[in-house]
Amino acid sequence: AYEIAQCLVGSEMCIRDSTCTISINCSNILSNWDIFDKTKASCVPSDGWILREMTVEFKKGQTVFDVLKNVTRTRAIQMEYSFTALYGSYYIEGINNLYEFDCGELSGWEYCVNGKFPAFGCSKYVLKDGDKIEWKYTCDLGADVGNPYFE
Repeated sequence: AYEIAQCLVGSEMCIRDSTCTISINCSNILSNWDIFDKTKASCVPSDGWILREMTVEFKKGQTVFDVLKNVTRTRAIQMEYSFTALYGSYYIEGINNLYEFDCGELSGWEYCVNGKFPAFGCSKYVLKDGDKIEWKYTCDLGADVGNPYFE
């Protein structure tokens, strides 16, 4: 359900965009430093936070992918993605120059919304007002970031 905040501006009505929060964390790399590709050490913040939780606006119909793409662009955070035709969704290959397999064969980026890990791509998850998006770098197919599907 799209929240509409109505207000009068002259004789026109205005519509408030919905908001969500987003964060990007790679602290699991710090716990798995022994298997991490050390040539990328400068890409890992000392506390693991690439982006601390922040509130952003989005428009009706936008997805987790849309918000990630907008936030990384406006905050000058590197992000690379590709479209996977088999799943009809975008796949996040790397954020902040940290890619899948940089910390072992089971590593890469996962997302959760409101504490749950969807079983589909981020460009298929349509956001609702108040959603909490968390991007987490996993070194163990999600088991180390709280994804129960892989535990």
